[in-house]
Amino acid sequence: MKKFSRINVGVVGVGFIGAAHVEALRRIGVNVVGVVGSTPERVRAKADVADLPTVYDSVEHLATDPDIDVIHIATPNAVHYDQVLTCIAAGKHIVCEKPLAVTSEQSAELVSRAKAAGVVHAVCFNLRFYGHVLQSRAMVAAGELGDVTYVTGRYFQDWLLLDTDWNWRLVPQVAGELRAVADIGSHWLDLARFITGQDIVEVMSDLYTFVPVRRHPDGPVETFAAMSQDENLVEELMTSDDAASIMLRFESGARGLVAVSQVSAGRKNDVRFEINGSSSSVAWRSEDPELLFVGHRGRPNELLNRDPSLVHASVAPHIGYPGGHVEGYPDTFRALFAAVYTDVASGEPAPAPNYPTFADGHDSLLVAEAVARSAADQRWIPVDR
Repeated sequence: MKKFSRINVGVVGVGFIGAAHVEALRRIGVNVVGVVGSTPERVRAKADVADLPTVYDSVEHLATDPDIDVIHIATPNAVHYDQVLTCIAAGKHIVCEKPLAVTSEQSAELVSRAKAAGVVHAVCFNLRFYGHVLQSRAMVAAGELGDVTYVTGRYFQDWLLLDTDWNWRLVPQVAGELRAVADIGSHWLDLARFITGQDIVEVMSDLYTFVPVRRHPDGPVETFAAMSQDENLVEELMTSDDAASIMLRFESGARGLVAVSQVSAGRKNDVRFEINGSSSSVAWRSEDPELLFVGHRGRPNELLNRDPSLVHASVAPHIGYPGGHVEGYPDTFRALFAAVYTDVASGEPAPAPNYPTFADGHDSLLVAEAVARSAADQRWIPVDR
């Protein structure tokens, strides 16, 4: 990773995801020089823990620093649009957490402006870079499953199960209209599109709010933070989705079904998918990431280890360790950023980037908006491309 050592990066946002970005960037040899946070006190404390030498007082300050090459946006959803615009205007390469923006109108503009500026632009759909996600995509592309017919799965968590669980993601003005679907469902829907190589063209959704009233401190709470029982709590009515069921139609005629939940006790970060084809199937889950189920009709089923010597040749370069040396969630950031920074090192996006770009972030928002309209109208809604 020596070719990345002269690249200077600033990270905007110092919460759970911002810290994950810093750790993964350092693993690939990128020079993380500073951070921007919501308050000077909070960001200085985080910078001290992460041993970051520079604290910038604003995104604008960071973007105008001529020594900064790339900016990572890991902030609440509602500020992504303005922050990304600032970075594009300054000519910086950008990695933005999903969702790229709050509306598809905003994301369409960001796609256009990033392309016109010629900067490298990526959206952090890091789950694409699990080894067996890449292997599943390669198997589908090679025709090893036959024609894709049915795509099913789920993404379950439990960190918002209790009525005292709280985070900015529960505030529509900050997170947007959707919550569980926008936060984790967007990852699964992107995986379905990525693995199959097919756009989702129509959706039928049902959204649920199982915790109608929540109690929270009168102040910010970090993602996955434990609540103190001694705090004075404010009651608030909830409108965003705790969970969802979504039926899907793909451009080839394949069908799909996904369940999304952030209120499923015991499920910490459980992503699962199964891709059924006309001749074979694959199935995988994130909490057991080393094994890919390969199903057959007329011969024994298989369990494929995540091993660079066993997977498709196009997948092996993204796997960091030999088989039996478990790779998990943090490794997906490393692999994603290694792909992005190969383009950063060359100074421009590749003609066909092998990482999710702003165009993928825009497509994700189009699907999410169709999901919201479907739930409101209680009918099938086409994705408006």
